[in-house]
Amino acid sequence: MSTLTAAAPGAAVVGDPARLRRALGAFATGVTVVTVGGASPRGMTANSFTSVSLDPALVLVCVGNDAVMNRALAESDTFAVSVLGAGQEDVARHFADRSRPMGAEQFEAVDWLPGRATDAPLIAGAAAHFECVRWGAYDGGDHTIRLGRVTTLDDLPDRDPLVFHRGRFRQLAAQAQGGAA
Repeated sequence: MSTLTAAAPGAAVVGDPARLRRALGAFATGVTVVTVGGASPRGMTANSFTSVSLDPALVLVCVGNDAVMNRALAESDTFAVSVLGAGQEDVARHFADRSRPMGAEQFEAVDWLPGRATDAPLIAGAAAHFECVRWGAYDGGDHTIRLGRVTTLDDLPDRDPLVFHRGRFRQLAAQAQGGAA
């Protein structure tokens, strides 16, 4: 039997954002592209996305307060989230690039389809799509926590997701046959 040792009390990261970012990177996340439609559509890569409630169906995304997308979400009643699939790292990098074009031109570099319930672009080949109506927005320090009520969804259950862990894009490892759970 092994003994685990906890970190010493007071070993906080206050004042050390690099260490905090590194520690948070130990938590693997999926990778999404959040989009809004309208006259000036916008997309943004985000890994701060999660389910909140099944009834009503609510999801959240956290967006930096200084991000163009934060303003776009504040001005739109609807948005969409595309959960990227394995092999879509180039899409994630495109929508994370702050020098990409504004408006509809930024979607010329990727395959997309129009949302059925919203006019927000959905990334083709994604593992799942969620179209949402704005539910609420909450202060989250240097980010805004944006909740949406899911109105339409699509998923491809056989499509593995793109994963982000320790600052790198990754893919799920194949499970060993007959391995222990």
